[in-house]
Amino acid sequence: MSFLATALSTRRRQTGRPFWPTLASLFPYLWIYRGRVLAAFACLIGAKIAAVIVPVVFKHIIDDLGTSDMARILPVALLLLYGFLRFASALFTELREICFARVTQETIRQLALEVFRHLHALSLRFHLERQTGGISRDIERGTHSIANLINYTLYSIFPILIEIALVLGILLARYEPAFALITLASLVSYIAFTVTVSNWRIQIRRQVNEADSHANTHAVDSLMNYETVKYFGNETFEAKRYDSHLREWAEAATRSQVSLSFLNLGQQAIVVAGVTLIMWRAAAGVAAGSMSVGDLVLVNAFMMQLYLPLNYLGVVYREIRQALIDIERMFALLGEAREVADSPDAADLPRDIPLDIRFQDVRFAYDAKRPVLQGVDFRVPAGHTVAVVGPSGAGKSTLARLLFRFYDVTGGEIRIGSRDIRSLTQSSLRAAIGTVPQDTVLFNDTLFYNIRYGRPDASRAEVEAAARAAQLDGLIACLPDGFDTRVGERGLKLSGGEKQRVAIARALLKNPPILLFDEATSALDSRTEQGIQAQLDAAARGRTTLVIAHRLSTVMNADHILVMEEGRIVEQGRHPELLGKNGVYAQMWAIQQQETRESGHET
Repeated sequence: MSFLATALSTRRRQTGRPFWPTLASLFPYLWIYRGRVLAAFACLIGAKIAAVIVPVVFKHIIDDLGTSDMARILPVALLLLYGFLRFASALFTELREICFARVTQETIRQLALEVFRHLHALSLRFHLERQTGGISRDIERGTHSIANLINYTLYSIFPILIEIALVLGILLARYEPAFALITLASLVSYIAFTVTVSNWRIQIRRQVNEADSHANTHAVDSLMNYETVKYFGNETFEAKRYDSHLREWAEAATRSQVSLSFLNLGQQAIVVAGVTLIMWRAAAGVAAGSMSVGDLVLVNAFMMQLYLPLNYLGVVYREIRQALIDIERMFALLGEAREVADSPDAADLPRDIPLDIRFQDVRFAYDAKRPVLQGVDFRVPAGHTVAVVGPSGAGKSTLARLLFRFYDVTGGEIRIGSRDIRSLTQSSLRAAIGTVPQDTVLFNDTLFYNIRYGRPDASRAEVEAAARAAQLDGLIACLPDGFDTRVGERGLKLSGGEKQRVAIARALLKNPPILLFDEATSALDSRTEQGIQAQLDAAARGRTTLVIAHRLSTVMNADHILVMEEGRIVEQGRHPELLGKNGVYAQMWAIQQQETRESGHET
């Protein structure tokens, strides 16, 4: 009975993951609902036993009607049994569906949730190196393929295996071994031929799909650039290019249809050969008196009953192979190692003590060949504001990523409240830090939802208070739907200043002891920047605040300013002190002041 499974386990190079190990990976999720699984298998076996007994009962009906004594008497009991078995087969099949439906859906739900949580637990490096759309498609295809794999396995492969075992058992028990050998040889030939040709056809179908995608992509691209086509009078050129793709598609589609016809013809040839041999042996037995007419009908019914589900073997095989590939991609996501993980003895960051920040000889590199931070050492006292300035590429934003522990330092340590952040749980660490980033990305939901995201359990009154503190109340009053206004994809319906105010409101609602402003106003015009800066200053009062900035005018009032160049702190002090040094800070200040004057003059 293992030849079908063996066929499905072939060509490992193409799937990357054999059949049974993939099912083994799914087994723990299925076994949670072991009662339903076992009930479904019991129903599956019951349905197949009923289906196999139906031809046996039919044989006895024919034999009884063929005798002289029973020719005019209907075998009522057998007819009733015949009807009962047909209904029982359908009943058990539907009961199997009912029992297993929740198992399939819950398995998909749990696996999708596990992958989703795992992706959120992976490092920022992983997400920067991957395309989010591709990951989303991997999850979507993987979860969809779980249903396909389970359904095709439970509803196609296992029923076939059980039915083959039952039929071969009856043939061996009731008739000469030749009947079972012919049946087995026919099935093996049928499956081997189907798998071989299906593998060949998969390549052709891939060519059809690629040609279809190319043609569709070109058509959409050409129509979207309608004006450009018209400007240059290239309608004929575009039509010829589109037709070349259509010709490729037509050729591939033709080959696909021819190969399908070859597959169907070969399958039917094997079926006809098997049935003919079986009928020849049965007819010979009837002629010799060793078999009845009912026996001839029985073996013929068995052959038809076996071959009918095998007609879909090509489709089943192709879908299972594709499901294995898709599930493998999803399991590969689960197999991604977490670059940053909590230590086994990680503790929560206490919130009832003054939380200062200390970078001690911090070294870091995204790539070992290119160090970003080289011995950075500074302290942000509790309740004070420290600003970090410097040119692009100096390593300023890397400080923020390390503080949030998106990455771990490669040397030195970062301490909050005298504790190394690597000894803290990531959840408690990030709960203590509120941030207003340079590019505020909002969810495609309402203003209320996006502000409340800072603390999902906040009341409406608290959300409204945070919005007022961020000076969003004026904007909200002007909107027809107020707080229920949808902000669009990534917040595109709001201006840059409005999105920054939402980010400030979100940080205020979170009410963290530590604030991080990462280039929070660099993308805004001067007038908007002045309004936002006042709100940032108000939000920072009484909190431990680290400000990362490019524009020096936004950090003039900081308690302490650090100047970074090439991953090192080259100057530090208050604004007047740094100007008096006539060093890097003073040069940056002079340049930015000159740019401001020139911009104002041009305006």
